[in-house]
Amino acid sequence: MGKLINGIFGGFQGRIGNLVGYTLKGKYIVRKIGRSTKPLTPGRKSNCQKMTVVNEILSPSLAVIRAGFRLAVAGTDKNEYNEAVSYNKKNAIQGEYPNISLDYTKVLVSMGDLPVAVNPVINQTAKADEIEFNWEVAADLPIQRYNDRAMLMVYFPELKLTFYHLSGSKRVEGKDILRIDSDYAGERMEAYISFVKDDGQRVSNSVYAGSLNLDRKTQISDNGNAEIEDIPKFVNELQRKLTQKVAKNCELRLSQHDARIAELRINPSPNEQTDIKASLSSTLSLLFEKANVNRVVANINTDHHETISLLKHMGFRKEGRFIENSFLNGKWVNEYQFAVLKSQWDLLK
Repeated sequence: MGKLINGIFGGFQGRIGNLVGYTLKGKYIVRKIGRSTKPLTPGRKSNCQKMTVVNEILSPSLAVIRAGFRLAVAGTDKNEYNEAVSYNKKNAIQGEYPNISLDYTKVLVSMGDLPVAVNPVINQTAKADEIEFNWEVAADLPIQRYNDRAMLMVYFPELKLTFYHLSGSKRVEGKDILRIDSDYAGERMEAYISFVKDDGQRVSNSVYAGSLNLDRKTQISDNGNAEIEDIPKFVNELQRKLTQKVAKNCELRLSQHDARIAELRINPSPNEQTDIKASLSSTLSLLFEKANVNRVVANINTDHHETISLLKHMGFRKEGRFIENSFLNGKWVNEYQFAVLKSQWDLLK
């Protein structure tokens, strides 16, 4: 039930029919809710895929986005996340539907007028869990810029997670270190650096600082199981069988960046077969034992509690929760990400 504010000429809060009212930064907002029954046009399909691609990096980076875009939306009725989505949809997308992807070199995670980092680079130190950022410090750097603080971020595309710190070394120091979880030290990383004024009143645009472990994509035939000559074809066959036995809304593929990582998305509808343990177990065994896969990542609708319990029982560990991460059956759904390693699977057998 909705509640009128300031009489019949004011806004309302709550739900009335398929309308919901609320206030945002002092303004009354009314939105229509519910699922559209109209088929998606090509333009809407393209827009949905763009949203998915952009949200993959922005959702796990929310703290950075809030700090980085806070001043860009100050004094407006916009919010930081939507502003970041808008910018990156326009400027960091490449390709055409259905092959839209993100150009990481053009992604912006902060926006402001403070001078940007000059020629930043990254490297992994002898300690695998340390990512070192370096940038140039000009000989004529104005003294008022000495104390600007570095804001560092490293994003893991395969894992869909982010490590960051919001206030690090001073600009004049020329370097800083971001620590990550050692379990992810060998994963692909994309890095960004910004500067924030020491009093927090100004921020710079972020600058792409480079990638690590991009060359982890290997030829499986060099060290894989000799029984299989065509690994992608083998995985495609597993996908076909899994779809037949588990759910129509099921996807299995090798990562485009590293063929030793398999990506699984499973969203069975209520009327589909729910006893999927045997099929998943067989699929995992074949991936780990025949296809030389080392890690299987699974994305699952947060509402599918039975399947989530099954994944946990099979040794998957939850790594994150992503808001509106997939567009399915005409609506956005929230997803959990789970993963299991070959070493963990071997112990459970």
